[in-house]
Amino acid sequence: QDPFVAFHLDKTLVRKYMRPLLIGELAPDQPSFEPSKNKKLVEDFRELRAAVEKMGLLNPSCAFFLLHLCHILALDVAAWLTIWYFGASTVPFLFSAVLLGTVQAQAGWLQHDFGHLSVFSKSKWNHWVHKFVIGHLKGAPASWWNHLHFQHHAKPNCFRKDPDVNMHPLFFALGKTLSVELGVQKKKFMPYNHQHKYFFIIGPPALVPLYFQWYIFYFVVQRKQWVDLAWMLTFYIRFFLTYLPLLGVKGILGLIVLVRFIESNWFVWVTQMNHIPMHIDYDKNVDWFSTQLQATCNVHQSFFNDWFSGHLNFQIEHHLFPTMPRHNYWKVAPLVKSLCAKHGIEYQCKPLLTAFADIVHSLKDSGELWLDAYLHK
Repeated sequence: QDPFVAFHLDKTLVRKYMRPLLIGELAPDQPSFEPSKNKKLVEDFRELRAAVEKMGLLNPSCAFFLLHLCHILALDVAAWLTIWYFGASTVPFLFSAVLLGTVQAQAGWLQHDFGHLSVFSKSKWNHWVHKFVIGHLKGAPASWWNHLHFQHHAKPNCFRKDPDVNMHPLFFALGKTLSVELGVQKKKFMPYNHQHKYFFIIGPPALVPLYFQWYIFYFVVQRKQWVDLAWMLTFYIRFFLTYLPLLGVKGILGLIVLVRFIESNWFVWVTQMNHIPMHIDYDKNVDWFSTQLQATCNVHQSFFNDWFSGHLNFQIEHHLFPTMPRHNYWKVAPLVKSLCAKHGIEYQCKPLLTAFADIVHSLKDSGELWLDAYLHK
């Protein structure tokens, strides 16, 4: 029930699509609550959810998101004007690349809002604008994001259910339990005891330019998502038409590689700081609240941290209430903290640079656990 309520705006409409999935009903004498879940915690969280709805914290401010879109478009125009006015020499070229990298990162946070149905009251309006923001402003498919991201939210940090931890075990050994298991099985796809070092090579710099950049085209063609492909092409057509006269072919290719490099670093550090240092394991089928809290942590609030991370510094609140507009996370945070304190659940919140460092520390720790198990168990 809790995941269903968390993900959908129009629950009546969704229930119509769910009717064919009904396979039976429990007999009156059968237990309706799974023993692996904390019943009192589930009840308390549902009370919190009801309070959140009553307080209007799920109601978006369209002005907030409009201003955010405007600042993205302004930076996009400023990047082009910089090269148009100052020329294509090194300094204006690099300055424009930084501006465009910022555009890509911030458009990434904005498409995330639309993808989670947190901007408009109607699901279809969010879906329409989502295609524009991720397709035209970023050159990526909405269907690809939806396919992966909702799996992540349903079972965060659950191996084989969360696609965001599929880098284990091919590239990284993640989590204490999984790393030891890998070592005991004598598996070594990479020198995991050095993963905290090679993370700086194959992680933040490489994810978007070397993987996402080609995989998204493979995804839309394989799944015949032609509308998404059309939106993606409008991004590249616009980019080439506006920058080709100023930079030439080599210059424009260099620019887009540099922009993707900046975007990739920004994206990976922000998205992984809340998850990689947390509990990673197989799915234990615990309640919704516990599932999200063990897999997420927060970063301190500030104007810069909010902007820089797209309010994903409130990752805990975002995971508990994925359709909540991000400008309300700070309002619900004290209520979530109180619920955690009541049930003895850790609510982690740390400085931004500490959160970044914890990614590296956790990779080092799990790599050492793998090595010890590989050599001695």
